[in-house]
Amino acid sequence: MLPYPETKKVEVTDNYFGTAVVDPYRWLEDDMADDTKAWVIEENKVTENYLSQIPFRDAIKDRLTELWNYEKFSAPFKEGEFTYFYKNDGLQNQYVLYRQKGDEEPEVFLDPNKFSDDGTTSLAGISFSKDGSLAAYQISEGGSDWRKVVVLDAKENKIIGDTLIDLKFTGLAWKGNDGFYYSSYDKPDEGSALSGITEYHKLYYHKLGTSQSEDELIFGGEKTKRRYIGAYLTEDERFLVISAANTTSGNELYIQDLKQNSPIVNIVDNFEKDYSIIDNEGDKLFIYTNLDAPNYRVVTTDINNLSPDNWIDLIPETENVLNIGTGGGKLFANYLKDATSLVQQYNYEGELERTIELPSVGTASGFSAKSQDTELYYSFTSYIYPPTIFKYDIASGNSEEYKKAGVQFDPSLYTSEQVFYESKDGTKVPMIITYKKGIQLDGNNPTLLYGYGGFNISLTPSFSTSNIILLEQGGIYAVANLRGGGEYGEKWHTAGTKTQKQNVFDDFIAAAEYLIDNKYTSSEKLGIAGGSNGGLLVGAAMTQRPELFKVALPAVGVLDMLRYHKFTAGAGWAFDYGTSDDSKEMFEYLYKYSPYHALKEGTSYPATMVTTADHDDRVVPAHSFKFAARLQEYHTGDNPVLIRIETNAGHGAGKPTDKIIQEAADKWAFMFQNMGAPYTK
Repeated sequence: MLPYPETKKVEVTDNYFGTAVVDPYRWLEDDMADDTKAWVIEENKVTENYLSQIPFRDAIKDRLTELWNYEKFSAPFKEGEFTYFYKNDGLQNQYVLYRQKGDEEPEVFLDPNKFSDDGTTSLAGISFSKDGSLAAYQISEGGSDWRKVVVLDAKENKIIGDTLIDLKFTGLAWKGNDGFYYSSYDKPDEGSALSGITEYHKLYYHKLGTSQSEDELIFGGEKTKRRYIGAYLTEDERFLVISAANTTSGNELYIQDLKQNSPIVNIVDNFEKDYSIIDNEGDKLFIYTNLDAPNYRVVTTDINNLSPDNWIDLIPETENVLNIGTGGGKLFANYLKDATSLVQQYNYEGELERTIELPSVGTASGFSAKSQDTELYYSFTSYIYPPTIFKYDIASGNSEEYKKAGVQFDPSLYTSEQVFYESKDGTKVPMIITYKKGIQLDGNNPTLLYGYGGFNISLTPSFSTSNIILLEQGGIYAVANLRGGGEYGEKWHTAGTKTQKQNVFDDFIAAAEYLIDNKYTSSEKLGIAGGSNGGLLVGAAMTQRPELFKVALPAVGVLDMLRYHKFTAGAGWAFDYGTSDDSKEMFEYLYKYSPYHALKEGTSYPATMVTTADHDDRVVPAHSFKFAARLQEYHTGDNPVLIRIETNAGHGAGKPTDKIIQEAADKWAFMFQNMGAPYTK
């Protein structure tokens, strides 16, 4: 047994519908307290001491550094007279935003590496005015969801004095060159701004040249209490579109005719389905929705005839889940077919013009451009196809390779196969398994099974530089497309929510059993990983079937299901999870699978490395702190159960390259060490 820190226990008991629930590690929820900070230091010491003794840890980090060191580009986008793109020379902590005019040499427009000395302050989004002459960009410090916004004269690339603070979960929507719309919450008064509840979103309008304190409240706040409010303008800047929601699924839809200076009008007055306006032609609106279409469709209506009863199908629902983009006067239907991309081009009359030929089976993204553009850029990737940017001619349908990834990886040496396995209740679930050609399927291959299973999010094939470490070693990487995700539309999503959440865990466990039964691996060589809602997945799987896995890597996980809704915007996750306050039935269901509460004294758990970050204000680190403390208390056996707490980092977005590489090296080193599969060059 490792010398885990002595973690104090404080008597705290809650009563849920007559059931007493003890929570002795409640004190760890106070992320600002001195004793919590001291505990973090002690836990990190134990973890670092363990990791530092793994003989091949440095070799893995060196190899990852070598693999990461190649030029990386984003797809270009046009704003005004410039074409912009992001580029990383290789090991820069943050991507740099460049621009160029015509065939001139590109110039640096924004270099986030200069925002802070340690690379932990990142560029978290940028929005340009329609003519490209003005820009507003968001800054995140230490990975926090709270943002600052800086306004630029884009032509001169000079700050023009408007800096806004304390914005959260926002886009920036320009209204001409006069100002822009943005969203935020009131910052919590008490305790930590990183963990305090953010309840009611507010939509503001900021007029350039005025103080933020003068910004006009447009929608939300006490007047219209909504947890999430987003706003954007149609490309012709005639309509302001407002989406308002209380959970991560379903939204109300509002519209305002800015040309007529009309009042804000409600289009949809309930949260039952998803709606967004994707474009307009004069009074005609194009709406993307899953109303009466679990796999989504595109409909049209008129500004004077907004009721959903009057909507007309333009692109009807199909058996595949639809995502939609616009560009060059066309609609791009990006369908998910068994979790991979199928892209079709339609005109605005709803007529199919072509199916776009993609380079392989994988994930295509980025089919959007301005209405006057004649070309667009899209990215394509798969588990063995490094991300490549293609230039697409909208009129002819021709694609040409624009930027190819320079990573040291030969796809011809690897294979990626999709299988369908049966879950506990007989449901067929897809999984993509990737490995080096020629390896023996003898049950002895180090394998990492990854999953998510929630919030209508789809796991589609994507290349990972980090995973090369596993594949080069003859290991196997498997991704299961669990219920709760969006791979098969609304029905697939809801089949993994609330009192059906166990389906997600059953799907994941069945994936593990498939890999073992078919000799890809064995329990002694099987690791599981997932982040955020995927961290919950790993926590539930390892507490329900601890003997099935050798290694567990729950990252930034939702691990206390009885209290998740009491921090930041956590209450907005209730569509997927339900809450312990809802009913006795819901409490009992959550209590049974909640990883923190499901840990049992005297049980041998897999070798576990919990990972979190001190600035995570999406899934607060208290989840991981409490889970790790109880895991260390209850666990028996020789497997290490550790927590690795990143400092000055958040939920994941904007994390600097050096932190990404070190964390990846530590995870692979931990996994290989505990599988008895030492890394070799």
